[in-house]
Amino acid sequence: MPIITENEYTFLSSNGETPIHVREWVPDCDINGVVQIAHGICEYAGRYEGFARYLASKGFVVAANDHLGHGQSVLSEEDLGYFGPLGSWELVVEDIERLRALTAEKWPEAPYFLLGHSMGSFLTRTYLIRHPEAPLSGVILSGTGQPPAAVLAGGRMLCDADVLKNGPRHRSLNIYGMAFGSYNKGIEPRRTPYDWICRDEAVVDAYAADPLCTFVPTSSLFREMLSGLATVGSLHEVSAMRKDLPLILMSGDADPVGGRGVQVAKVYSLLVRAGCKDVAYKFYPGARHEILNETNRADVYKDILDWLFAHME
Repeated sequence: MPIITENEYTFLSSNGETPIHVREWVPDCDINGVVQIAHGICEYAGRYEGFARYLASKGFVVAANDHLGHGQSVLSEEDLGYFGPLGSWELVVEDIERLRALTAEKWPEAPYFLLGHSMGSFLTRTYLIRHPEAPLSGVILSGTGQPPAAVLAGGRMLCDADVLKNGPRHRSLNIYGMAFGSYNKGIEPRRTPYDWICRDEAVVDAYAADPLCTFVPTSSLFREMLSGLATVGSLHEVSAMRKDLPLILMSGDADPVGGRGVQVAKVYSLLVRAGCKDVAYKFYPGARHEILNETNRADVYKDILDWLFAHME
């Protein structure tokens, strides 16, 4: 078993102001590859430590940054849940590229993979549109989805109205409730507002007790995410992606973010129609949103490891 060194450092965000916090797990053995993680909304890179240490124990370097407005990538508490001005979704996407370039420079010969979860999967899909030239060996999309265009447009109108009335840093409980309020429906037993994330009660309780997970994002962040979802839901935009890039969509079939599989299938169909030639999907029966934290996470970890080794070339 290799010794794993955990490093922390910062780089300057694409916004020119915010230090972006990075965590990096490096094994003291021959490096098989690099996996860069893009986390979801209302969480941060440190929540992936268990998965990162598993991959590092198998010879992979793992790097993950806290996105703008998340974790330690904030200038003040007021920035928590705030990306920036109109168009700041693209700043977060460019921070993904900055971390990729920094990490690839350290291990230039290693196969390089991206893994995006939830909002991180939307950011990763945007990244693949904006950077089709990126030298990637494969991409894993966890807990992704694609709401209908009408839902995105209506949500964007509500966010725009709230930002216009109350400012970009306003936190609307109404918009927050519309974004997350339905996710617990149909889940039994319901102990907390967060049972939809996974079946492991210890994970749910840790999430519920973590102020870096339970904050209400700003209306402008929701606006940016909805704009990003509109981009990645466009066949014209998705057609800019590299066509031979291996992609796999991995989700629980009880994940409300992916419409319990319906929206994941929609993303798969969109990628295929856009000309992507190496797209696969994997559903886990009974699993909810965070498959990396699910009760069957050992199976998920092994499936990801097998997929990585199958796409090393």
